[in-house]
Amino acid sequence: MSLFDLPMSELHRKLHKKELKVSDLVDQSYKRIAEVEDKVKAFVTLDEEKARTYASQLDEALGTDRSFGTLFGMPIGVKDNIVTKNLRTTCSSKILENFDPIYDATVVQKLQQAEAVTIGKLNMDEFAMGSSTENSGLQVTRNPWNLDHVPGGSSGGSAAAVAAGEVPFSLGSDTGGSIRQPAAYCGVVGLKPTYGRVSRFGLVAFASSLDQIGPITRNVADNAYLLQSISGLDPMDSTSANVDVPDFSSKLEAGVKGLKIAVPKEYLAEGVDPEVKQSVLDALKVLEKEGAVWEEVSLPHSKYALATYYLISSSEASANLSRFDGVRYGYRTEDAENLIEMYKKTRAEGFGDEVKRRIMLGTFALSSGYYDAYYKKAQQVRTLIKQDFEKIFEDYDVIVGPTTPTPSFKIGENTKDPMTMYANDILTIPVNLAGVPGISVPCGFKDGLPLGLQIIGKHFDEVTVYRVASAYENATDYYKQKPEL
Repeated sequence: MSLFDLPMSELHRKLHKKELKVSDLVDQSYKRIAEVEDKVKAFVTLDEEKARTYASQLDEALGTDRSFGTLFGMPIGVKDNIVTKNLRTTCSSKILENFDPIYDATVVQKLQQAEAVTIGKLNMDEFAMGSSTENSGLQVTRNPWNLDHVPGGSSGGSAAAVAAGEVPFSLGSDTGGSIRQPAAYCGVVGLKPTYGRVSRFGLVAFASSLDQIGPITRNVADNAYLLQSISGLDPMDSTSANVDVPDFSSKLEAGVKGLKIAVPKEYLAEGVDPEVKQSVLDALKVLEKEGAVWEEVSLPHSKYALATYYLISSSEASANLSRFDGVRYGYRTEDAENLIEMYKKTRAEGFGDEVKRRIMLGTFALSSGYYDAYYKKAQQVRTLIKQDFEKIFEDYDVIVGPTTPTPSFKIGENTKDPMTMYANDILTIPVNLAGVPGISVPCGFKDGLPLGLQIIGKHFDEVTVYRVASAYENATDYYKQKPEL
């Protein structure tokens, strides 16, 4: 049995009683990486020397009387679009292949304050644009449950590393489902917090009004502990919300008796795999047995979410990625005779096809004569989608449905069909547009591939989301199952 099969609370207890050293946990991580990384390809950069040195320092602290936080000594992987001082951050793109940041993201600073140990940086779709991690400019990550299948994206490396037992916890980012979808595909727990709950300072921006950093873990309790450590107001981020950070684990054992669950009919409609639909209905029976009640509702504007999302996110990406021009940092073409040619060739050579596709779409949507027809209209529809959620939450505590319409697909299956690829996020995108929190927890299997249950909550009510997720997890054993690599 791996040490990482134990929950964080048990690892913390063993460290406190000196039954375990931090070095043991770090050894376990790098040993597992050596065993399976050639198959999974979740990491793009490892920080082994620094991690082992830090682990030794923390081992010395175990002999003192000082208090230790829950994350003390815990190994963690960080998605490669979250900047780490003196540790390469590439966004899995050629244009940042040699970028070594000079500062840490706020979430990384918080992990350091909690005395967690960063193991390395995790693969992703280039600049977080994708649903399969096939768009990485560095390597293709594979699903630990079936190496012929994708792990999801864009946080595919973050989810695959946890599922494969390389690290017990990781950080991802979620713009349209990029934490929840790979969590579902890889059979782990992934949460997108309320927009503004976690600082975006140091997260390389894709779509600034949608991006949010969140935790990926093996179980719900660990997810709550990790979110606790990275949440809070940050003066470095103007979109960081000035709201209290509650104890996210306070109601993990409260059960769901008396809670009202809404199930959108649109989330179980045509296009959702019958076995995925059945897994959700079975999950609702479990929650019903635990004392919750559920009713079918409608989110009428959700059918516009996909088009709305790709217009807004691509427009914001067009603006955000204009900074990568070869002038100040990152890749620069060696074949240019003047400044304008240098701009053009640097971006043409540095960006991958999917990034170029979204920049072109976003630039068009923001251009003179088209702004009102596309970008402004998309923002108006976004408001309607947000209002749909607010109306439902007047009468219900959470919304429940599938995380993805299908299980993980084969590598290469959808690469030539961008629209089919985009549709994989159809059930997660509305959550980002509305800015509410959502979690994916394992809820079954189809053909040996995991399925995910999505639980969506009110703004800044992650406590209730975790409460429902924990009740379901405690009543099932899907989260205990592991891939055989």
